[in-house]
Amino acid sequence: MTGFGWLVLTLVFVDEVLAAVAAGVAGHAAAGLAGAVAAPAAVIAVWWAFASPKAPWGGRLTRPLVKLAVFGAACAGLWWAGHEGWAIALLVFSVVVNALAQLPSVRALVPS
Repeated sequence: MTGFGWLVLTLVFVDEVLAAVAAGVAGHAAAGLAGAVAAPAAVIAVWWAFASPKAPWGGRLTRPLVKLAVFGAACAGLWWAGHEGWAIALLVFSVVVNALAQLPSVRALVPS
């Protein structure tokens, strides 16, 4: 089961990277190159500060709310940029992967 847990954690990381990429796509649609650079940088900064496992300002309530906001905004941004199919795919992938990450066998792999 450890192999499955590490696979899930790898997919969680991929999901986080995809959220930043989606922000870049939406940023580009909104503001060109500057938006394509600024939007993912903002997502990464917010993720580091509030949602990462070692976030300086993360907490039991803050972390899941920020994750919801980041993934919601990433999916909404893709939709707004005209990539409705990718928005739905990212939403489904995010929900499934983050639900699997809540399994006790997966959570046990991440130090608290």
